[in-house]
Amino acid sequence: MKKTKKATPVERSVSEPGISAYQRALRDRLLAAPVVPAPAPWRPVFEYAYGVPVGGLLGIGFASHPESGHDLVMVVSHDGHGLFDAVTGEKTARDRDPDPEDSTPDAVADLSCPGLGPIAGSRVRIAGLFGGGLHTTTGDGWTLEAVTPAWPNHRVLLSVDGGLPHSGPYGEQWWHIFHSTYSELRAFGFSPSGETIAVATSSDVSLWTRRPEYGKGRAARH
Repeated sequence: MKKTKKATPVERSVSEPGISAYQRALRDRLLAAPVVPAPAPWRPVFEYAYGVPVGGLLGIGFASHPESGHDLVMVVSHDGHGLFDAVTGEKTARDRDPDPEDSTPDAVADLSCPGLGPIAGSRVRIAGLFGGGLHTTTGDGWTLEAVTPAWPNHRVLLSVDGGLPHSGPYGEQWWHIFHSTYSELRAFGFSPSGETIAVATSSDVSLWTRRPEYGKGRAARH
């Protein structure tokens, strides 16, 4: 019987290398940045600081209202499906008991769920617990990113300087607009139109828009 030579065991490093002075300075800069309101022309859609509660939130996706053209945000949770107008904050549709085969986006390859209300008959791709993602940049230079200088709590940053390392002045070129200290971050990003920011955690959804407040008749700033 032919003897086989045993492979040499792969050595494991005793410990991870320490972070560099540059990495430490970047982490400290992120930790020192307080949560601030998003800059103009962005405004919060909902009255409360952390948006609206959605228990058991699994993911969110964007669509467009066929009549008004407003961005719509579809929310998928353990309690069903909901649809919000991203300009007014109005809940435009609710399905508490969707068909089991379409209740969560992981049932299909493109991670989508059937639309409801004004977008019934279409499907909406959902980003969140099961994967997928939303736009992290806009055509006119806004950027969103999530960082974890104090893991596992995510901080969502909005910027006009192209993203990390954010060497420009805080509050002028980059802003810490959301801090997830109590729930898991599910998804964050811009709508395809670039007019809405959405941040979803396992317990709530927050929205910002750069459309004027509904009914005030002001021209939108972009």
